[in-house]
Amino acid sequence: MTTTTTETAADPRPAKDWVQILARYREPSIRRSVLELVVTLGPFALLWALAWATMSVSYWLAFAIAALNGLFLVRIFVIQHDCGHASFFNNRKVQDWVGRCLGVLTLTPYDVWRRTHSIHHSHHGDLDQRGIGDVMTLTVEEYRARSWFGRLIYRLYRHPLVLFGLGPSYIFIVQNRVPLGLMSSGWRYWLSAMGTNAVIAILVGLIIWLGGFMPLLLIYLPTSVIAATVGIWLFYVQHQFEDTHWAKDSDWQLHEAALEGSSHYVLPQPLRWLSANIGIHHVHHLYSRIPFYRLPEVLRDHGELAQAQRLTIRESLASVRLHLWDEKLQKLTSFAEARRRYGQA
Repeated sequence: MTTTTTETAADPRPAKDWVQILARYREPSIRRSVLELVVTLGPFALLWALAWATMSVSYWLAFAIAALNGLFLVRIFVIQHDCGHASFFNNRKVQDWVGRCLGVLTLTPYDVWRRTHSIHHSHHGDLDQRGIGDVMTLTVEEYRARSWFGRLIYRLYRHPLVLFGLGPSYIFIVQNRVPLGLMSSGWRYWLSAMGTNAVIAILVGLIIWLGGFMPLLLIYLPTSVIAATVGIWLFYVQHQFEDTHWAKDSDWQLHEAALEGSSHYVLPQPLRWLSANIGIHHVHHLYSRIPFYRLPEVLRDHGELAQAQRLTIRESLASVRLHLWDEKLQKLTSFAEARRRYGQA
């Protein structure tokens, strides 16, 4: 990690002081927002049609096009994400309905996700408020206090094959079908989940009616699964890196957790575009009302933030080996390192 804080000798600025500065970037442009929708949904629809057309030529080619289209579906999810933060349009009703429609494509009930994601933003990095909208992370002491079976379950959960293999499909295809975490929070979340499910069922029915099961298996599912996998990976590296931030409730501070517990994922321009700048996550957590297309402006105008919390692709791959929060060292560590340092549980 190049830098873990924006406090430098030249500019010792506490995290909370950035809020007033970043507020200048919060206003969306209606023209730009509409353009971003068009240049995202247009290619997504064209690739869908192209994949369908090439099924008569080659199933593998159709599959490859569908997999590529998963990256555009990631971009659609980030636009839905901005709608949930009320940063995409000035009119809240318009962006909520845009978000709900996009949620059908991303297999995500919008109102349920918006609420759980709000909880994530409000409590990220708080060791006493874990469990909704985050990747389950145990401290070294919590892990050592578990039974052998409890440790086994946690090891399985943190295994890459589960986190990035089975997990994404389970979350988006199965878990999102009910308002998990909000089951007893009122009819609104059930309506969101069931309404989204109903429209998804209609779309799936139309696909099968028009083309049989092959478009479903070769196009719809690969596009959705690739998008889910990439999305979970991005969410993971945005918060699961060695110098991230966790603290007990009594020591936790919202803005410090937002800045120090979120990475600046440095991606090449094509991937930055396809992921709609979501890698500039430390700025997003500091001020979530900034439209994604204005985040590069922040880095251009404030070099401190451009250098803070940088995480390269190579460093992000290494973060997969980190599993436990070491409260003594204040960093994420691996099972092996925890065993070496503290002995066998």
